[in-house]
Amino acid sequence: MPAAGRRPRPQAAAAGRQPLFHGMPLRIVFDGLNLSLPQGTGIATYTRLLTRTARDLGHEVGVVYSSRFSPPKDALLREIVFFDEKRPSPPPRRKLTPRRLLRYVFDQARYHFPVKPLPVALNGAVITRQFEHVLPAQDRIFVVRDLFANARAYFFRTGAFVELAFAPPPDILHCTYPLPLRAKSASNLYTIHDLVPLRLPFTTSENKRQTFRLLKKIVAEADHIVTVSEHSKHDILTLLGADEGRVTNTYQAVDIPAEHLARPQAAVANQLAGLFGLDLFGYLLFYGALEPKKNVRRLIEAYLAAGVDVPLVIVLGGGWQNEAEQRLLAEQSANGRGPARIRRLDYLDLASLIALIRGARAVVFPSLYEGFGLPVLEAMALGAPVVASREAALPEIAGDAALLVDPYDGEAIRRAIVTIVADADLRAELSRRGRQRAALFSLDRYRERVAALYAALR
Repeated sequence: MPAAGRRPRPQAAAAGRQPLFHGMPLRIVFDGLNLSLPQGTGIATYTRLLTRTARDLGHEVGVVYSSRFSPPKDALLREIVFFDEKRPSPPPRRKLTPRRLLRYVFDQARYHFPVKPLPVALNGAVITRQFEHVLPAQDRIFVVRDLFANARAYFFRTGAFVELAFAPPPDILHCTYPLPLRAKSASNLYTIHDLVPLRLPFTTSENKRQTFRLLKKIVAEADHIVTVSEHSKHDILTLLGADEGRVTNTYQAVDIPAEHLARPQAAVANQLAGLFGLDLFGYLLFYGALEPKKNVRRLIEAYLAAGVDVPLVIVLGGGWQNEAEQRLLAEQSANGRGPARIRRLDYLDLASLIALIRGARAVVFPSLYEGFGLPVLEAMALGAPVVASREAALPEIAGDAALLVDPYDGEAIRRAIVTIVADADLRAELSRRGRQRAALFSLDRYRERVAALYAALR
C-alpha cells in the first residue's frame, strides 16, 4: 500500500472517541450505495456498523454517495440538496430527456479519466436528527452525479473500473458491495457477501455474464477481499479462484440499542397489542425481502398445512420476482377466516421490529441461501427461538441454537412449525442457546476482526 505519510489524528477521534488500536489512523472511504435506499437492506445495516466500527477504532471515515443531480457549486446549497434527496418517499422515475442523455454521454466520456468526488460540508444548516438512525458514522461526505449506475454502465461497456480521485486521498477505499470503482493511490477493498447470483442464478434478476465478469475482475485486481462467513469465503475461493491470503472473513455483528434490550416484557406486550393486535409469544414471525431465495412461498404453504393456532406475521421490505407470493398472500388475506391468519406488515421502524422479534413465539427463516443471515443472529440475540434453513452459511451462524430444516422440503418446514409452536421446553432451550451463540458474534469480537483487517493493510 502506498505510504500515507504522517498526519494528525482525525478530528472525530480527537473529539472524545478513544481509539481501540495503536498506530497511525487511516483515512477510509466507503461507498454509500445501499445507504441511499429508502428502506435499507442487510448490506446497509452492514455498512452502518462497519463505518461506526472504523470510527471507534480511531480512523477517519468518509462515504461517497451518488446524487441524482449535478452537485451544486455552492457549499451550502450542496448540503441542502444532499439531504433533500433523502425524502422518505422514493422519487418518481425520471424520464430519459435529451439533457439526461447528454449528461450520461458526458459522464461516460469523463470516466476515461479520474473522477473527483465533491465534498459535502455538514455545517449544521440542515437539521439532521430525522436521519440519525440511518446515517452512517462519517467524518466526510462526497458526492458524484449518478456514480453507481454510470460506473456499472462504464464497466460493462469497457471492462474498466472508474477511478476516483479524492481530496485528500484516502488510504483505503472499501466498497461494501461489488462495484466497479477504485480509488487512486489507495488500497482498494471489496466486500463480497455471497455468490447468490452464481449459486442460485434463477433467484436474481441481474445479467449473470456481467456479474461474473465484474466479480472475476475484483478478485484479480482488488488489494483485498472481505466476506462475512466461512461458507462465502469457500465459495469465493472455489468459484472465483481467489487467493486465500487475500480473502478475510470478518463475520458480522448486530448492534441492538440498549434501551430496546432493557424494555420490560410488559411494555413489549403493550406495544404489540396496541400497534398490531398481537399477543406476546402468540405468533410466528418471518421478516425480510420478498424475493425467491427467502423461500416465502414454501413457508406460507407449510404454515397453512401445519394448522397451528397462532398467526404467522410476515414483515416485508421490498423484493422482486415475487408475483406468485404476492398472489398467495392476497388470496389468504381475502379468504382468511379463524384466529390463525397470515398477517402481512410492510417495512417497519427499528423499535417496532425489535418488539416483534422479542414477542414472537419463534422466528422462522427457511431461506434457500444466505451469505450470513442477519435475521437469525438478531433473533438469537433477542432471545427468540429460531427455525432456520440448514443451507449455505445459516448452520455456521446458528450452530446448535436453532431448529434446522431442509428449506426445499415443505413437509420438514411444516413439522418444524408444529414442533416449535407446541414444545415450550424446546423453545426455552433454544432461547438460552441462542443468546450464548449470539455472544460469539459480539460487537467486541467484530471490532477485533475489523481492526486486524485494516492493520494488515497499512
